[in-house]
Amino acid sequence: MLRRDAVETDLAAVAELATSETVLITGAGGSIGAELCRQLARLAPARLVLLGHGENSIFDIFQELTLSFPDVDIMPVIADIRDRNRIFHIFQQHRPHAVFHAAAHKHVPLMEDNVLDAAIETNVQHFVLVSTDKAVRPTSVMGATKRIAEQLVQHAATKHHRNFVSVRFGNVLGSRGSVVPTFLRQIRAGGPVTVTHPEMRRYFMTIPEAVQLVLQAGALGRGGEVFVLDMGEQIRVVDIATDLIRLSGLEVGADIEIKFTGVRPGEKLYEEMFFTAENVLPTDHPKVLRARNGLLADGTIRRIEALTRSTDSGRPEDEIRKLLQTLVPDFHPHGAKEHEEERVAESIRRA
Repeated sequence: MLRRDAVETDLAAVAELATSETVLITGAGGSIGAELCRQLARLAPARLVLLGHGENSIFDIFQELTLSFPDVDIMPVIADIRDRNRIFHIFQQHRPHAVFHAAAHKHVPLMEDNVLDAAIETNVQHFVLVSTDKAVRPTSVMGATKRIAEQLVQHAATKHHRNFVSVRFGNVLGSRGSVVPTFLRQIRAGGPVTVTHPEMRRYFMTIPEAVQLVLQAGALGRGGEVFVLDMGEQIRVVDIATDLIRLSGLEVGADIEIKFTGVRPGEKLYEEMFFTAENVLPTDHPKVLRARNGLLADGTIRRIEALTRSTDSGRPEDEIRKLLQTLVPDFHPHGAKEHEEERVAESIRRA
């Protein structure tokens, strides 16, 4: 389904930041977080701190790792990253050397930067934020807030001279909330399989690829960069649906219908991994790219603080969206459908 060879990354360099060290993973019970835990445990850390707010998912990964890696000190911690005092207490207690910040909602409201602040306060040396391709020219609040999170990580890296970086993902096949489990459920139910638009295109990667990219970024990062995996060309979502129908031993049209439901508000027809202005550079790994942004504009942190105060005080949504646009000028929440269709048509003509 990827229409390319799977990317393998070299984890030897990652061992330097994990072996015999305390490593903390937020969102440790999620699809990405759990696989991060598995791959990090293989590097023999002194302690692996599994932080998450879902007790059942944290219990599951804790049980799995305890059985598979009896020599690693596995520490499950139930906490919500929005609880500032709790997060600071956890960081002060465990003093992690490296933090992999994978906690997120699928539909992200603005979250306070508690994890980043705690990492700075407790002298964490390596910090990797899991971001998204939706942070580039965002049409949704989720994408805009992820872009602001990247800005916060960049600011912290520059100000405190730390190896703090971000990683932008494409769509992760098989992760919670991804299209593949949804399509499979629809196929088992006899259809129809629903796709929003025939030209909807996305970058796709596997869970192991996504996690290896996160780990590689932790090893390659020098502070403030954004890392992206070279995933080749974007794939039409309808082609993924067609492949899954055929792999299920069925035929499109005869056994299962594909139904186009229309582009949803804020949904882009295709994604981009970089801003035009970003300075994209190769790394030591042939399939991992590095983008370094210019300095943040004056007043960026003050505007982020004003945005946080507005969300905390329950200000109207329109006011919050306007504040988001002052921080992310490329955020266009309205008229996205027509704009994206024009851009896709132009890209197809160029191709």
